[in-house]
Amino acid sequence: MKHSLITGAGSGIGRATALNLAKRGDHVWVLDHNSQAADQTTEMITQINGSAEPITCDVSDPDSIEQAFSKIDRLDNLVNNAGIAHVGDIGHTSLEDFEHVYQVNVKGAFLCLRKAIPKMLPNGGSIVNLASIASKVGIEDRFAYSMSKGAIFTMSLSIARDYVKKGIRCNCVCPGRVHTPFIDGYLKDNYPEDQRAEVFEKLSSYQPIGRMGRPEEIASLIGFLTSDDATFITASAYDIDGGVSNLQ
Repeated sequence: MKHSLITGAGSGIGRATALNLAKRGDHVWVLDHNSQAADQTTEMITQINGSAEPITCDVSDPDSIEQAFSKIDRLDNLVNNAGIAHVGDIGHTSLEDFEHVYQVNVKGAFLCLRKAIPKMLPNGGSIVNLASIASKVGIEDRFAYSMSKGAIFTMSLSIARDYVKKGIRCNCVCPGRVHTPFIDGYLKDNYPEDQRAEVFEKLSSYQPIGRMGRPEEIASLIGFLTSDDATFITASAYDIDGGVSNLQ
């Protein structure tokens, strides 16, 4: 049985990934800052006869990370999924906004990598970091978010290089727009109810394929990259974006 840790596993892509890995037989550490959400994901895994344990953790807090990883003896897979978004160009990105995105998206991944790798070295394993198409292409009004995901992309290459001879693979996935609770919250917070369907359609049609991705689709790719079928793959970044990167 593989032991896999997914950060931000309380909802969206993280929850879908936790369920995907549990279905194939992994023991899943369900890490999220929201204890109720982590418990819900764990319960969903239990209902499909999977094995999981919840961990409440703020990935941007070194003490919280220390406490979380102290509960883990063996680790075969790390999925760095936890992250937040921010909308705005540099003129509409305050220092507080910038630092908040950095703390969660970049520092959080760094702290998890630093604690996870020593636990993975005895048996080897796979790391998948959640980057974004924003790592590779310019996206309007996503200055801070793009900065953070660009860092994730290059961090992935660095980890892959440093540990390629030590049995640890590291890749990242670069999703386009995925229909997660963030999208629903963004629409609710910024548009009146009678405009949300129209804006949702506009956001969906940005992808040449004509729709947003589903969390389960991203989870399937992560599942492959953390499986024994992908042992020849490292230092790669996988676009999963409905054609945005190459067909726009």
